[in-house]
Amino acid sequence: METENRTVVTEFILIGLTQSYDIQLLIFVLSLIFYIIILPGNILIILTIRSDPGLNAPLYFFLGNLAFLDASYSFIVTPRMLMDIFSEKKIISYRACITQLFFLHFLGGGEGLLLVVMAFDRYIAICRPLHYSTVMSPRACYGMLLALWFGGFVHSIVQVVLILRLPFCGPNHLDNFFCDVPQVIKLACTDTFAIEILMVFNSGLLTLLCFLGLLISYAVILCHVHKSASEGKNKAISTCTTHVIIIFLMFGPAIFIYTRPFTTLSADKVVSFFHTVIFPLMNPVIYTLRNQEVKTSMKKLIIRHVVC
Repeated sequence: METENRTVVTEFILIGLTQSYDIQLLIFVLSLIFYIIILPGNILIILTIRSDPGLNAPLYFFLGNLAFLDASYSFIVTPRMLMDIFSEKKIISYRACITQLFFLHFLGGGEGLLLVVMAFDRYIAICRPLHYSTVMSPRACYGMLLALWFGGFVHSIVQVVLILRLPFCGPNHLDNFFCDVPQVIKLACTDTFAIEILMVFNSGLLTLLCFLGLLISYAVILCHVHKSASEGKNKAISTCTTHVIIIFLMFGPAIFIYTRPFTTLSADKVVSFFHTVIFPLMNPVIYTLRNQEVKTSMKKLIIRHVVC
């Protein structure tokens, strides 16, 4: 009876994405190439925004933070996944597993809230332009940034605390290539129904509400832009379209993973792979490719450093 109240498992064995060596090799090469190319791009976005005084609008302030969050997020899963691909036993300690899970949801929750803030920024800029400088003042922007970091922390720590209270006494084979809530909970040697419901509310319902709220917000913005006859109409539509693309990339996989009871589906690992490895690195790049000001400043920064 005593073992039911304490964690006995000290490490987990990750099963990985696939058992096929050829597919593992393909995933390794593609992920490594993608990582090497895109990650420096995110860092370049941050440096460009910080070094160009002309990119001091709230939109670019939040874009820089998005690039930072996504670059940080990519360090949680990808490096370990690349190292584990050719390991016979993909072992992760209990503490490392909980730490990975915490930062995954801390940064992921913060990014979701950041997209909400960016939608609010576009709404004020397009629908209430006369109030923009007052509502989106530097002090307000820093306040929103602090709030979203705090929100991500609360979202993550709730899940970690609930998992730390669960007993793990075996088996310890985790059916994924990283530690996440659905797979870890399944290994607990107790009834987890109530915990799963709480997790669905904490992650799934929050994700779904943010997703629907963002779609409604951008629908309102696009309707307002469509009715207006301003010179910046095309630019506003382009910016909002980019934001909507990111919303689908960010929230689509998260809704698939977290808004249902934690039953295993064949597509789970593939969706998780794109959600944790591919899409986070793509988000800031997609913004940049559709933003002429950032592209121009980036070219100037690169030329300046090449000449020097």
